[in-house]
Amino acid sequence: MTEQSIEKHNKWYQDSILIKSCVITILILVLLIPSVWIQGLITDREGYQQDNINSVSDKWSGKQLINGPVLMIPFKKEITVTNSDNKAITHEVIQTLYLLPQNLKIKADIKTQYFQYGIYDAIVYNSKVGIEGSFDKPDLNQLGISSDAIMYDKARLVFGLSDLKGLKNNPSIIIQGHQFTPEPAIDDKLPFDKGLQVNFELPKDQSFTFSYQLDLKGSNELNFLHTGKTTDVEINSDWSNPGFNGRYLPDTRTVSQTGFNAKWHLLYYNRPFPQQWVNDKTILNSNKEVKEALFGVKLQLPIDQYRKILRTTKYSTLIILLTFVSLFLTELIKKQSIHLFNYILIGAAMVVYYTLLLSFSEQIGYNYAYLLASASTIILISLFTSSLLKNRNVAALFAVILTVFYGFIFIIIQLEELSLLFGSIALFVVVAMLMYFSRKINWNNH
Repeated sequence: MTEQSIEKHNKWYQDSILIKSCVITILILVLLIPSVWIQGLITDREGYQQDNINSVSDKWSGKQLINGPVLMIPFKKEITVTNSDNKAITHEVIQTLYLLPQNLKIKADIKTQYFQYGIYDAIVYNSKVGIEGSFDKPDLNQLGISSDAIMYDKARLVFGLSDLKGLKNNPSIIIQGHQFTPEPAIDDKLPFDKGLQVNFELPKDQSFTFSYQLDLKGSNELNFLHTGKTTDVEINSDWSNPGFNGRYLPDTRTVSQTGFNAKWHLLYYNRPFPQQWVNDKTILNSNKEVKEALFGVKLQLPIDQYRKILRTTKYSTLIILLTFVSLFLTELIKKQSIHLFNYILIGAAMVVYYTLLLSFSEQIGYNYAYLLASASTIILISLFTSSLLKNRNVAALFAVILTVFYGFIFIIIQLEELSLLFGSIALFVVVAMLMYFSRKINWNNH
């Protein structure tokens, strides 16, 4: 083979569109590896954030679940057993009748605040929760209990709170117009793990009303247990992005930039608890039943910065692909070759962009971090392209293209629910533009 033919062969190898496009495709796939590493780093940082939120919750007060109230009435019952001599012996034992409210009305006002712990933010709140309702007299005939066996003077009204540390003061309980001060409930017959109780004399064969207010603090969530035969709950808050927990969505809700209002009206038909029962403290303690009867609000961030960054990194392959395709088409249209090593450097800059975004967002927030990281990356790649092509106009055009790409991704992240729709439309437009500009390239000359 002559020296001229060898040189021609080498030139064909270097200038082949097919070979170069295949190598660029392989390069894009290789750049997926550091992208996966970065996603793992984001997940780790998000885990650190959750650890710090849990630490704040432990020191301030955790998410709150308000249980009850439940009326506990002791009664006497005679039990006959057979001793070792086969003689029947009758003795008296004390058992407990549990009764749930006939009507239960709860109104909660929640005031939220950010609690900064290091570089992380947690959502904590102060809340005043007003609770009132009524109890009907127990149906003793249904339970087979004599009225004479009831110990009316030993009745207790018990209510639970998942984190008693959140109580800011001792609540005052009003029962039939009489004021009582509750005490911590410590008893193996309690229907809750943690609770407060009031001892009072139950009106014989009468219904009665009650009311009390809880001044408490908590973090992230405020939940309730559907224990009334009818349960009405209203929540007002200054938080503008609520999520609703449990099996019961609010009947009405209004959400604005200044806060939200939500109302529930629940009947006992879907409640997993009976209205009254005897001697079984586990009914309100069962995880399955509690899960079915729990409802409330979660004070969630609209999209926290780590979720936004993670969503942004999922578009990294698309950004790198579109950037390389744009650069490759520019190279072919202008007939100026760019070495593959320079493609690698540009790809590395676009990967490092996500570490910049992550580190900046922890300090100044996602939006400003996105602007700073995007501007830095676009300027760097544009200046590098200008030095490669010796053409400032082409580099400026390339900067505009990158700005459109990064701006498009930012808009997609902000849209949340509509991101798929707008993303699909934009990708269709991009493909159409690539088809249009690719017509100017003579693919058969290489």
